[in-house]
Amino acid sequence: MSKMLEAISSALSLPARACVTFSGEGELPSCYAVTELAAASVGAAALALRQLIVAQGGRPSQVTVDRRLASLWFSWSLHPVGWKLPPLWDPVAGDYPTADGWIRLHTNARHHRDAALAVLKAPVEREAVARAVAGWRGAELEAAVVAQGGCAALMRSGAEWAAHEQGRALAAEPLIALSTQAGSFNAGWAPTPARPLAGLRVLDLTRVLAGPVATRFLAGYGADVLRIDPPGWNEPGVIPEVSLGKRCARLDLRLAPDRAVFEQLLGGADVLVHGYRSDALEGLGYGEQMRRRLNPGLVDVALDAYGWSGPLSGRRGFDSLVQMSVGIAQRGMQWRGADKPVPLPVQALDHATGYLAAAAVVRGLINRLAEGSATQARLSLARTALLLTELSPSEAAEPQPLAAAGDADLAPALEETTWGAARRYRPPVAIDGAPMAWTRPASELGSSPPSW
Repeated sequence: MSKMLEAISSALSLPARACVTFSGEGELPSCYAVTELAAASVGAAALALRQLIVAQGGRPSQVTVDRRLASLWFSWSLHPVGWKLPPLWDPVAGDYPTADGWIRLHTNARHHRDAALAVLKAPVEREAVARAVAGWRGAELEAAVVAQGGCAALMRSGAEWAAHEQGRALAAEPLIALSTQAGSFNAGWAPTPARPLAGLRVLDLTRVLAGPVATRFLAGYGADVLRIDPPGWNEPGVIPEVSLGKRCARLDLRLAPDRAVFEQLLGGADVLVHGYRSDALEGLGYGEQMRRRLNPGLVDVALDAYGWSGPLSGRRGFDSLVQMSVGIAQRGMQWRGADKPVPLPVQALDHATGYLAAAAVVRGLINRLAEGSATQARLSLARTALLLTELSPSEAAEPQPLAAAGDADLAPALEETTWGAARRYRPPVAIDGAPMAWTRPASELGSSPPSW
């Protein structure tokens, strides 16, 4: 039994023992147990679905996780046929040496890049940025970029993070914070043993990458996922990967007509998954109390970067930044004997938190069936990082390499995406009698109307 799966199952009150088996060989190259995290988080989401099927009157079934495929899905599942994906990273994004260490700038969003360049007084040119960064102390530059509305993280050691006020606050948070209250529910969810989420309405207010992974998983078992983005927002390097199975619409929540549409959507939803900063919906007038007023039975699952308490709880962040903050990149640098930060081989904090969020959604549905209660859950990339760092072996051994992906790892059917034909990896998990399958190909943001 995986220690990580036991920890996740305990957080969700799921009976993992004897329900999940693992297959597949090889490990992602890291001083951390990244493949175990991949398999455990995917397994936990599927285990929650297994328990939901039982709660719906179905028979208990076995869950089988392919550790190899889980590892591959933590990278990039989509393989274009005759076309190329846009670049994933902005030219300025990356790690830079400071006067006293290293810092990472996350500049994929234009406004985040503008913020960093304004602080550095540098053009959009990597060498110029590097020269400017070198003149700063890391902590001062991080604070300046964040104050400007940008995204940056200096490289800390694990010990430094543990001693930091945010590290201490995070250590006191549960892996998945769950709470319930009485609720009244919408009709319409029409599950079957083979499609346990059929008819479930999931309102998706998430961006790169954890939240979209969560809702992609839910869509794979029949959920009607409607993603909402503001006008002008795009993630061209990521959307073909994460919009699988979903409809994608746009609303401007600063405009009264769009707010009225959003409130109707929220009132008709079974589930809300949101991944903005902790105070973002509050600032738009849709804090927790308002969401509950609009929909008393909502399964409300929120995730953020740095946790829900402590001085950095409202900070903008992404997987690569959290890895720098919590000591992962620094330990990887020591393990590799490198002269620069060494991150995880995949954005494992994003992907794992996404599957944990999906599991939390399903836990909420089980609560709905068993108790008639409405559930709220909170997760964070940094708390998932603590799961990885605490439960990985203290002495990192050289792992058995994961063999390169090949044609046998890909599902045979073509996916006719908006951008062209593509193939996906085969599903990383199997629940007997309930296959993971998507009925909608990946599509562009804003390609559907904002309606159920």
